[in-house]
Amino acid sequence: MRIVLDTSVLIEAFRSRQGASRRVLNLILQRRIDMVATPALFFEYETVLKRATHAEIHGYSHDEIDRFLLLFAGFTEQAKRFYHYRPQLTDPDDELVLDAAISGHACAIVTHNTSDFLPAATNLGIQVVTPGSILKQRSWS
Repeated sequence: MRIVLDTSVLIEAFRSRQGASRRVLNLILQRRIDMVATPALFFEYETVLKRATHAEIHGYSHDEIDRFLLLFAGFTEQAKRFYHYRPQLTDPDDELVLDAAISGHACAIVTHNTSDFLPAATNLGIQVVTPGSILKQRSWS
């Protein structure tokens, strides 16, 4: 399965070590789910993870976030963008996720905000799923 993670899922994986978002992240790190992203999306991950409001909750330093993202990049295939499909969505930050999914030929966008990507993603043949629902789609034991 080839996916793109919305920033909301990565934030939640950092905030909670027990939830579905963390489990999806672990499956990527175990190479059981294929992850695709663009450099612009990785920059978004970094910017949001380092926001003071999130850092207060997850407790990771900027250096720890940098080290994680460097490691995570090694488990992620870089999508090569040839075309811009914008605008498709109301939030420009969500466009980064949709661009990565289109360019990287992902079958799904994993997000906590499914309505943000509908109907544009499904019109382009990309599923929009929550972390919990992707875990239910297959047996990951």
